[in-house]
Amino acid sequence: MQKRTLGTSGLAVSALGLGCMGMSFGLGPPADRQEMIALIRAAVERGVTFFDTAEVYGPFANEELVGEALAPVRNQVVIATKFGFHISPNGEQLGGLNSRPAHIRAVVEAALRRLRTDHIDLFYQHRVDPQVPIEEVAGTVKDLIQEGKVRHFGLSEAGVSNLRRAHAEQRVTALQSEYSLWWREPEAEILPVLDELGIGFVPFSPLGKGFLTGKIDETTTFAPNDFRNAVPRFAPENRKANLAVVELVRGIAAKKGATSAQVALAWVLAQKPWIVPIPGTTKLHRLDENLGAVAVELTPDDLSEIEHAIAQITVQGHRYAEGAQRMIDR
Repeated sequence: MQKRTLGTSGLAVSALGLGCMGMSFGLGPPADRQEMIALIRAAVERGVTFFDTAEVYGPFANEELVGEALAPVRNQVVIATKFGFHISPNGEQLGGLNSRPAHIRAVVEAALRRLRTDHIDLFYQHRVDPQVPIEEVAGTVKDLIQEGKVRHFGLSEAGVSNLRRAHAEQRVTALQSEYSLWWREPEAEILPVLDELGIGFVPFSPLGKGFLTGKIDETTTFAPNDFRNAVPRFAPENRKANLAVVELVRGIAAKKGATSAQVALAWVLAQKPWIVPIPGTTKLHRLDENLGAVAVELTPDDLSEIEHAIAQITVQGHRYAEGAQRMIDR
């Protein structure tokens, strides 16, 4: 497995990470725990060193899963988790955001226990809290870094102003936001600032929440507790219109002797050397398929062809429901 460094931070990780959320939260019923432990360990055996979780995934269940799975190889891997939602110690979601310093400190102590570790490699603010100055958030994480409980600070779905302000207080190692062939908004303002400041980029949903794999169409039904049911972009009429993106990827994949998922991931990897996507899966054969993307080379002509074709397509539907959209800092 190839390695990449997140910006100029010195934090080296596998070129593809593993997003663990869907193993226990958000995409239907939780998968079998022992099977997911085996899957995470299989990823380690294949060279994956970067694993993404968060307290809100469950809540807590996903951190506990990742902690158990990675305990035997803790010193070989980088674990990223997140704070910032208003969750009680017993897992009750109290609604909204909470990045007050005392809450961040409580979250880190609980996360360390669940992850079975004495430090968190990369600690993201999950969403910018408009009620707490970003300097206070960054300063609190700075203190946690000095105490050895956290190694690196990250932000998720933060805009340019908060990125700059946070980075001035404590180096931001990575920004995590959605990015894929069907969501390219970060290219306009975010990526240039990351390049300027030496901050790495960790795209979640690089496969368009599964849509770019070509396995979903307008007739696909999701489990009742699959969050895609509430995503406007996944309304049946929008899925039907958005299949134009899938057909584009499928055509490139056929020429490259690759799968659609591999081409979609290879495109993200080709954008910048400091980008590390974190596709998720609950299936071993999909893990192997995704990891194969690292070997797919898209030539300048391939990338130009994709760029020209995608410019002719208007993707339909917002990427979040209204409530979740209001938490995005742009």
